Amino acid sequence: MDSPGYNCFVDRDKMDAAIQDLGPKELSCTDLQELKQLARQGYWAQSHALRGKVYQRLIRDIPCRTVTPDASVYSDIVGKIVGKHSSSCLPLPEFVDNTQVPSYCLNARGEGAVRKILLCIANQFPDISFCPALPAVVALLLHYSIDEAECFEKACRILACNDPGRRLIDQSFLAFESSCMTFGDLVNKYCQAAHKLMVAVSEDILQVYADWQRWLFGELPLCYFARVFDVFLVEGYKVLYRVALAILKFFHKVRAGQPLESDSVKQDIRMFVKDIAKTVSPEKLLEKAFAIRLFSRKEIQLLQMANEKALKQKGITVKQKSVSLSKRQFVHLAVHAENFRSEIVSVREMRDIWSWVPERFALCQPLLLFSSLQHGYSLARFYFQCEGHEPTLLLIKTTQKEVCGAYLSTDWSERNKFGGKLGFFGTGECFVFRLQPEVQRYEWVVIKHPELTKPTPLMAAEPSAPLSHSTSSDPADRLSPFLATRHFNLPSKTESMFMAGGSDCLIVGGGGGQALYIDGDLNRGRTSHCDTFNNQPLCSENFLIAAVEAWGFQDPDTQ
Repeated sequence: MDSPGYNCFVDRDKMDAAIQDLGPKELSCTDLQELKQLARQGYWAQSHALRGKVYQRLIRDIPCRTVTPDASVYSDIVGKIVGKHSSSCLPLPEFVDNTQVPSYCLNARGEGAVRKILLCIANQFPDISFCPALPAVVALLLHYSIDEAECFEKACRILACNDPGRRLIDQSFLAFESSCMTFGDLVNKYCQAAHKLMVAVSEDILQVYADWQRWLFGELPLCYFARVFDVFLVEGYKVLYRVALAILKFFHKVRAGQPLESDSVKQDIRMFVKDIAKTVSPEKLLEKAFAIRLFSRKEIQLLQMANEKALKQKGITVKQKSVSLSKRQFVHLAVHAENFRSEIVSVREMRDIWSWVPERFALCQPLLLFSSLQHGYSLARFYFQCEGHEPTLLLIKTTQKEVCGAYLSTDWSERNKFGGKLGFFGTGECFVFRLQPEVQRYEWVVIKHPELTKPTPLMAAEPSAPLSHSTSSDPADRLSPFLATRHFNLPSKTESMFMAGGSDCLIVGGGGGQALYIDGDLNRGRTSHCDTFNNQPLCSENFLIAAVEAWGFQDPDTQ
């Protein structure tokens, strides 16, 4: 067997123990789809030399800015930047946010080289303000580079990617923060059991999800991270979300019902990821990741846009990277026990509901817009109090003490666009739920069965289709950015019947039934299975109303 060709930065013994060099030595594939399958299957994962060649090729093909620093630039500047300092004592650039440099299988010389490369990158990319993933990327690339200069050039090409449809590494505080919120949205949709556990055991759920990149870029052992990076270079950023979701699913499977091993679930997940080899192989991790049926890259991009917009509106920008996650008013902080008053739900129940809403609205605090006990039992008054607020939360308590409700994504004023006729509007982020006698949430049926539809270009939706009433040209203005019906060709209108309102009734969910129907006097209601949410009745099928409340989402900075 030929030597694997380890460079002078790699500890051969550690490397041999981590990754056996048993695979093929050449790759002739040029077709993207075939390359994607080979990456997922780990075709070059067992050949150190071949992985180096593949990385060189994939990174060389990244479309970059016209002026992108290369190996020769590194040779010119490294001496000036490092000077006579010992490489092991070099400070890290501020933008890595004190992230520990993972050593993987690097020797002492390799660990020092990573610091030198990071400082040279900081010199050439002054616009990078926050990039805690970069130390792990550079450390990995150094294993598969001939020298420091080649590793520098590879990292620079990844950072300088200028393909607007190809997102690689977050380079600003705003992008990083919004990716954490986007991950929280994805967990909420696709890992509901794990999300429920996180809400139950954490003081601030977003503090847990803000750690998701650290799981991948730092905590994962080399043989796992390298497999993830193989696919990431071919398929892009969405791979990172998939793998992080798979990690959370495995963590929940192993730890559900067990006491925490540390003082925080955040620390527990980190320890789980470090020791992930005890639970699952790299192959099984990727298998689980790609078994999760996500929507298109476009939908994830739109969700990212929405979360970035929410952060900008609250003053969290790249110029304020010192703003910490603790400043946010998230789940347990948003619903304050001392000033929250509801005739229908407790503080704890409202916190549970708050954990279900899109992450960009978890930045807000609940604001009581309408209460039948205060404003009277009138649907007209309900609309008057709620108009101008988007989204809203509807809560209903029956005379049998059952509690149910709905999260409604769109301003009730949209009903006026139908000229007095009853018409459906809203987006696929709407959901219905019940709290008493048991907790259950029902989301848009397409979330559970994405095969019912497929993505289409933004402008391809028919003007007459439901939810195409938005006049905004900014796709982040009229959301659901993640599940907006206008981005799909739906097989029938029933899957897009989210909310409707007239003078004599209010409806949530349609198609073969109604999830919620309330009469104009807010006195009687009914609930049944409907095609939109594929729900069970939310309470007694025909019920009398004891109380109705509508809640809005208030920015804490505007109070």
